[in-house]
Amino acid sequence: MKLYHRSLSGHAHRARLFLSLVGAPCEIVEVDLAKGEHKSPDFLKLNPFGQVPVLEDEGTVIPDSNAILVYMAKKLGRTDWLPDDPVGAACVQRWLSVAAGQIAFGPAAARLITVFGAAFNADEVIARAHAILKLIDAELAARSWIAADRPTIADVALYSYIAAAPEGNVDLSPYANIRAWLGRIEALPGFTPFTKTAAGLNAVA
Repeated sequence: MKLYHRSLSGHAHRARLFLSLVGAPCEIVEVDLAKGEHKSPDFLKLNPFGQVPVLEDEGTVIPDSNAILVYMAKKLGRTDWLPDDPVGAACVQRWLSVAAGQIAFGPAAARLITVFGAAFNADEVIARAHAILKLIDAELAARSWIAADRPTIADVALYSYIAAAPEGNVDLSPYANIRAWLGRIEALPGFTPFTKTAAGLNAVA
C-alpha cells in the first residue's frame, strides 16, 4: 500500500493519521508540489485533479482524503471508526462534509495564505474559521467526540486543519472544548502529528 503524500498538506495528514491510528502498514511517497510532481503525467494517471493524497492499494487507486478514510474503514471492517447503521453513518458523513466545506474554506484557507502565499482575503477566511469553530466548540460541550461516543473518521477529518489553525492566524484560545478534543485525539494510540510551521500565530517573535 502506498500513500502519495505532502507533509504540509492537512488533507494528506488526515489520511496518514488514520492509517497510523488503525495500524495499517503503508509506504509514504512524498510528492514535491513545489517541483510540480503532482502535475506530472504519471501522477495525473493516479489523480486527474493533480492533488494529494492518493492511496494505491494493490491496483486500487483512491484519491481524496475523505474517500481514503471511508475506504480504509470499510476495507478493514472498522465499524468503530465508521458506523454501519444509518444514523451513525449519517452523523459521520455530516462532519466529513464540514471538513470538505467550512473547514476547507475557513481555517485551511487561512493557513494557505500564511504558509503558501495564497491570494485569499485574510479577514474573510479568518471570520469563516471562527464561525465554524464556534459551532464545533458548542457541539463538543456535551460530548467528547464529534459524531459518536468514540472517535470516528469524522474526528480524523476535522483534526489536521483545526490543529494547525494558529498557523493561519486563527486563535484557538477561546475554544476550550476544541482544545480538549485536540488533546484527546493526540492521546490516541498510533497518533502521528501534523508537521508544524512557524507561520501565523506560531511565528517566532
